[in-house]
Amino acid sequence: LTVRMARDMSDKEILKMELEQLKKEVNTMAANCAETVSFVEALVPNDPLIKGVSDEKNPYKGDKGGCIVT
Repeated sequence: LTVRMARDMSDKEILKMELEQLKKEVNTMAANCAETVSFVEALVPNDPLIKGVSDEKNPYKGDKGGCIVT
């Protein structure tokens, strides 16, 4: 919005433009959120923090011994 353009517009017109811009931004954010949720849900089956790690692949389990503090 240029200064001259803003002077020629009423407060109501400026607020209406701002509202329209905010509506566009909300729609963009909603789409981005939906894409992010889909991306994360697609990765859930392979996520070790959710699914866990098998004993064979877990370097901290098994017969390797424990931790000894001296």
